[in-house]
Amino acid sequence: QELEKLGLRDDVDLHVYEVPVEYQTVQRLIPALWKKHSPQLVVHVGVSGMATTVTLEKCGHNVGYKGLDNCRFCPGSQCCVEGGPESIDSIIDMDTVCRRVSALGLDVTVTISKDAGRYLCDFTYYTSLYQSRGRSAFVHVPPLGKPYTAEQLGRALQAIIEEMLDVLEHSEDKINCQHEH
Repeated sequence: QELEKLGLRDDVDLHVYEVPVEYQTVQRLIPALWKKHSPQLVVHVGVSGMATTVTLEKCGHNVGYKGLDNCRFCPGSQCCVEGGPESIDSIIDMDTVCRRVSALGLDVTVTISKDAGRYLCDFTYYTSLYQSRGRSAFVHVPPLGKPYTAEQLGRALQAIIEEMLDVLEHSEDKINCQHEH
């Protein structure tokens, strides 16, 4: 909500959605949003009670979903996409994003993770990565006030997403150059 107030740079259309903590809704909603907007990038943000930093997740996992969602449902297969790869990495270089955002001197610590937790955050991330061929990102944030304010988190997310877009645009420039030769 704070990011929606702050916005992003002028050339970016920001669409904010609240995704319910429900496996079946995620399986319907994420592909529908990709289809509706055809975005350059989708960045998911989830609150983790265990997080003490703003955490950039490198990948999503397909199997191991045993926890019941808010509707008391759990996928019988315990996976996101039957027959899908075990994990999918974001095409965003999270190490570069983390380094750049940390160098900005915001009063927020940014870290990297390879395990989004095998619950709805990880399930949503994998579903989005699968849908987008890796053009997704996931950021875990701590609960408000533990230790950051809404404004601190909003500014951190703003900086993170702008750096992600920059990294994405530069990696695509390199790819385009390689195809031209």
